[in-house]
Amino acid sequence: MKVKVINKSGNALPAYATEFAAGLDVRADNAEPIELKPLGRAIVPTGLYLEIPAGYEVQVRPRSGLAAKRGVTVLNAPGTIDADYRGEVCVILINLGTEPFVIGRGERIAQLVLSRHEVIEWEEAEELADSGRGAGGFGSTGVK
Repeated sequence: MKVKVINKSGNALPAYATEFAAGLDVRADNAEPIELKPLGRAIVPTGLYLEIPAGYEVQVRPRSGLAAKRGVTVLNAPGTIDADYRGEVCVILINLGTEPFVIGRGERIAQLVLSRHEVIEWEEAEELADSGRGAGGFGSTGVK
């Protein structure tokens, strides 16, 4: 699937780290280092502008290593970049770790995943079909 991109960052385009990776690593394009204190958050620019085909979105997801090792994750994970958005792709990061984390220019900060989606057409109803789960919510399937 081809996606048009303008790259104003000077960094390489987002790339798959391995042959079977689903997400492309995206890099920060901040002029100055950004210090994320514990529980601090920041909107980090990437210098990328996308033209996503209709019927698709690009999801912004955390990098597992950054989350596991430093406690830094994408705050609104997964973030959604809609097909009609043409502004700069930015990533909302939060530091849930116990130490400050400095985001340097070119740092791999998140992953981008292209995902197809459907458009909902609501069908109003008075009742819903029965299911084995019914209205059972959080923890109702045995997870404690």
